[in-house]
Amino acid sequence: MNLERVNTIYFLGVGGIGMSALARYFTAKGYLVIGYDRVSSSLTTELEKEGVVIEYGDDCSLVQRLDVAHTLVVRTPAVPDTQPQYQWLREHGFTIMKRAEVLGWLTRMAKSLCVAGTHGKTTTSTLLAHILYSSKLRCSAFLGGISNNYNTNLLIDTSSDYVVTEADEYDRSFHHLSPYMSVITSMDADHLDVYGTEENYRDSFLHYASLVSNALVVKRGLDIPVDDLKATVYTYTVEQQDASFSARNIRFEDGVIVFDFHAPNAIILDMRLCVPAWVNVENSVAALAIAYLLGLTEQELRDGLASFTGVYRRFNLHVNKSLVSYIDDYAHHPEELKASIKSVKKLYPHRKLLVVFQPHLYSRTRDFAGGFVDALNLADSILLLPIYPARELPMIGVTSEWLRSLMGNPSKCNVVAKEDLVGQISLQVTRWISSREKVVVMTLGAGDIERQVNEIKLNLNEYE
Repeated sequence: MNLERVNTIYFLGVGGIGMSALARYFTAKGYLVIGYDRVSSSLTTELEKEGVVIEYGDDCSLVQRLDVAHTLVVRTPAVPDTQPQYQWLREHGFTIMKRAEVLGWLTRMAKSLCVAGTHGKTTTSTLLAHILYSSKLRCSAFLGGISNNYNTNLLIDTSSDYVVTEADEYDRSFHHLSPYMSVITSMDADHLDVYGTEENYRDSFLHYASLVSNALVVKRGLDIPVDDLKATVYTYTVEQQDASFSARNIRFEDGVIVFDFHAPNAIILDMRLCVPAWVNVENSVAALAIAYLLGLTEQELRDGLASFTGVYRRFNLHVNKSLVSYIDDYAHHPEELKASIKSVKKLYPHRKLLVVFQPHLYSRTRDFAGGFVDALNLADSILLLPIYPARELPMIGVTSEWLRSLMGNPSKCNVVAKEDLVGQISLQVTRWISSREKVVVMTLGAGDIERQVNEIKLNLNEYE
């Protein structure tokens, strides 16, 4: 890609989390950045404040004023082929690149530290970026979530040779990267609308692993043949000894998770993690492993972990009162739901749990219905919102009502409209509190459920 003649970059789907990081990067580099998105969001509002020009809807008047010779178009796979601006740009000969191609090009200019996996990649990559950014090594970072520490998904440090990025497997995007070091957190099948079979999904990770040039840190137990890989392979785990890196002696102390970090030639006692989701212990070990391999000191590792405040919509605790607590999380795959719900049960073992879940994609709901049922059944009560379609058209018979019918005890599960959600939450919470029960409410999903978080939070704050 030759950017010397480019002065304008147009983003199709600029409000996506990965696209917005690129938009911010090119804005910081002095390019005129313009974008399209279907609807306004808090993220697009922030981008507009930072100087990005954004159009909404299908009016092509803005793209018709672009100069084909000096404009690069960046497209996310979430934008369909039928989208009017995309059709016009394609028909008029504009250079159009996928987001993954642009990210791959940018990361080849530095030593890329990439985090891949079905789950955990956003928290792990954001934690790794924070540990490095707050150390003498520093880094740049393109993140798949909004860091609570920095209130952004982009970090830029021109003095550092390292860039941290989330390696997204959707549409085989991560095959465009050239990782110097990488973590693979998990390979549970997902995106079968793209891959077709679980075997194809796994094979895409094996190809990605072959791209790593220096060090590959994989979760213990993942089926990744190491003989033909260029990278040195390390493993990580929680509460087990037969891995290169591990967390042991894990305990809760005053709302903080404390553990001992075991590395190949070191043991660091009493590491403190202030984002108290159990699954984050595992994410922490993976991030610490890469930072350790890069030569950070014990104090840098300890300080970086202790000062990490998490990622927006990754197990965010919004209300924590004597009678009711409220946690919001991005989990949208059955294994993610299961991990989040189990973390809540460890944190609040004697409280009733109400889970509000918005399924994401008809195909994912259909392909993993049994897993969703198993995960949701861990809760005491469930409210299901209608399926969020994202890029898909409806599928006959695949609905939240259908998912509810698969529950072993459907009486504890109800399907509710978004406009009725807050009232239904209040009804269940009041019923339990009246019975002298303490309550945890948890909202889960990757769709637009986040738009109701503030209203839910305000409602639950009314309880003492």
